[in-house]
Formats: sequence, C-alpha cells, structure tokens
Amino acid sequence: MTAVLESPQVGPMLRSWRERRRFSQQELSNLSTVSTRHLSRVETGRAHPTPDMILHLAENLEIPLRERNRLLLAAGYAPRYPDRSLEDRSLAVVMDGLRSLLDAHLPYPAILLDDYWDVVDANTALTPFLEGCAPELLEPPLNVVRLCLRPDGLARRIENLDQWAAHLYHRAAGRAERTHDPRHHALASEIAELAGGVPRLDPATTGPVLTLELRYGDDLLRMFSTSAQLQTATDAALEGLALETFLPADEATRRFFTA
Repeated sequence: MTAVLESPQVGPMLRSWRERRRFSQQELSNLSTVSTRHLSRVETGRAHPTPDMILHLAENLEIPLRERNRLLLAAGYAPRYPDRSLEDRSLAVVMDGLRSLLDAHLPYPAILLDDYWDVVDANTALTPFLEGCAPELLEPPLNVVRLCLRPDGLARRIENLDQWAAHLYHRAAGRAERTHDPRHHALASEIAELAGGVPRLDPATTGPVLTLELRYGDDLLRMFSTSAQLQTATDAALEGLALETFLPADEATRRFFTA
C-alpha cells in the first residue's frame, strides 16, 4: 500500500507563523484589524481565507515572500510572488543598479550577497583578501561565512575570530528565527560547529562598533560593516539580497585602501 502524504493546511501554517512571531490572536487582531473570531476560524480550518486575507495576515506577520507563496499554494491558490533567477533579463536593471553601488564604494570592499550569504558579486577591493584561500572555497557559490570561519579560508588571518564568529552566528540564527528556512538553521549550526560551540559575543570587549580585524601581510586592517537590503522587493530572489559594505575603523586602514 502506498502512503499518501497530506498537503499542509493553510490555517495551521498561519497559526504556526503567528506563534513564531509570539503574537496572541488578540495582538494579531489588533494589528491586522481582523476579528479574533475570524482568525480562530481560519487557523482551525473552519473558514477558508481568500488570497487577499492570506497576504494581509502574512504582511502583518512579516512573512518572507517565498513563504507567502507556500501559504497560497496550501490554500489552493496560485503563487503571487515571482522567484526568478538573478540572471533573468527582467531583473537586469535592478541588478545593474546594485552592482553600480559596489563600484561606487571603491576603494573599500563591498559584496552583494544572497539570502544564504553566497556571493552574487563583489568589487575589486575584495580580490586581494582571497589570496591563500583553498581553491574549493572560492568555487561558486562562494559563501562568506565558510570563507571567514574555515581554517583553510580567512580564519587564520582574522585576529578577533571569536568575536567575528559570534557576530556571524547571531546574524544567521536571527535570520533563521525570522524565516524558519531549514538552510538558515543549517548555516547557523555549521557556524557553531566551526566555532567549536555556540559562540557568545562579549559586548565588554568591543568598541563603539564591532570590527573585522584582518591580517594582510604586515598590515592589520580594522573594518566595520554596514548592510542594506531592498525594502520594496516583490520578487522573492531580490528580497533576500544584501549589500555588505566595509569601511575603515582606524586611520591606518584608511591609508591602506586609499594609498
């Protein structure tokens, strides 16, 4: 006898997302202006929500676009948000605009990352720092988390490796909590494994900003990073992109890049 797997139901899926966001039904009702009675009926399957209701609740719960598509499919509706390849011609103008920001950040390093910290593109200031890294780490997709934390990558040259590992772990764990994507949970677990346990960031050992302290030849480069994301993405692939830029945290580092 062949087992038949039941499709997920949209009501329990919405309830799960509400609980993940630590909202009571009353709190979600206040936020979304949908009555608690109707929310209860939707979550228990006694009421079948329209596509607009699903998307309205998803917006108030800040559910990622890919997961909104899964909610729609579970309710028997077509996905609403495209999830194109970043090489798709329809995204060319947006991608060209983002790549122009990479060059605009020169002489300092800048990286365009996807939702899993894989490098989509980078400016030329990053290239020198890849010298000496294992060739397999540089094969596409180049993942900056593994690049930083593996001993055959940059780990042996990062002077404050414990701090930087803690920073990366808490970013990955926070993203996993927000998206509940298995790949994000797996990445957070991988960071903990590479770090020899869940790394803890001690705020007492940091300055006004956490810096990446990277040894390059005889120089110690101290840089802090900023991250920017598209706030108006309607394509799931674009929603996950992040522009990571690095700036000098001391005068010696500034001189290194501007010399």
